[in-house]
Amino acid sequence: MITTDILIIGAGPTGLFTIFEAGLLKLKCHLIDALPQPGGQCSEIYPKKPIYDIPAYPEILAGDLTDKLIEQTKQFEPGFTLGERAETIDKQDDGTFIVTTNKGTKHHAKIVAIAGGLGSFEPRKPKIESLEKFEDNGVEYIIKEPEFYRDKKVVISGGGDSALDWAIFLSDVASEVTLIHRRNEFRGALDSVEKVQELKNLGKITMITPAEVKGIVGEDKVTGVVVEKKGEEPFTLETDHFIPLFGLSPKLGPIANWGLEIEKNAIKVNNALDYQTNIPGIYAIGDVNTYPGKLKLILCGFHEATLMCQSAYKRIFPDKKYVMKYTTVGGVEGFDGTKKEAPKAVVKAID
Repeated sequence: MITTDILIIGAGPTGLFTIFEAGLLKLKCHLIDALPQPGGQCSEIYPKKPIYDIPAYPEILAGDLTDKLIEQTKQFEPGFTLGERAETIDKQDDGTFIVTTNKGTKHHAKIVAIAGGLGSFEPRKPKIESLEKFEDNGVEYIIKEPEFYRDKKVVISGGGDSALDWAIFLSDVASEVTLIHRRNEFRGALDSVEKVQELKNLGKITMITPAEVKGIVGEDKVTGVVVEKKGEEPFTLETDHFIPLFGLSPKLGPIANWGLEIEKNAIKVNNALDYQTNIPGIYAIGDVNTYPGKLKLILCGFHEATLMCQSAYKRIFPDKKYVMKYTTVGGVEGFDGTKKEAPKAVVKAID
């Protein structure tokens, strides 16, 4: 049986950053993730997608972000159970937990932190006849490697951040990028909408709105799509790839059966205190949780992880006084394995 202080379910950015915050408190972490490698969606689904709202990084690729988070955690030597899904949880008489995976691996922990992101998921697919026939033959729901589209004609359908961000990114990769949305208004960030409009004016992106893709053209591979634009006759647009980006349909999976309070496929937490669920000792952080004013941003997950670790420390050591040292003054282990010395720390006692 694997024993740890904090068992983190989910090895995405929020789960990885939790290792660092727990490590500063001398708490050991072990992570469970159904994917074969750490990084969550950032590594598995869109490693080459640029992210713009990480402090100090005007732009960073999702895969690079997870690489840096993993590098940051190495000094605390976390454990990983990868390629396995957390299946059941049993609370012990002493308030600790035993979590068992679908492969029978047991984990004993004082604290459980659910950082499962959107949970298990699958792409939302448009209702187009014979769509499945062309999957991986010109129809892709996820962009993993942008170079795959080098000098190709690409049609992107959707009106959210993913559609906008990839249209912007691929405008410098593909030979042609066409963005199709069923409305004139987009749901994405205003800055991205303005950037797409700018690229359209420069002739680097073709935008067709309000319109929808209603059919696929081709024998064994996509050669075009049938587009219906409001007020006009349907027409065929030649393309090499059709990428419908309508988001993901999330599912909590087995976690939904753990007795946690669920609201709209997310776990309710007490954000006024520490992001604890209705079961003492079980926390939910990142995109998997919900509370009034919740924002599903990686940045918010980092904040929630920090407060959760402080609460976990107090729960594990209720009679111990913790003195918080600012890492900028107290120093932490360097990423090269050396100790970063610093002047005497300014400390703040936390009861």
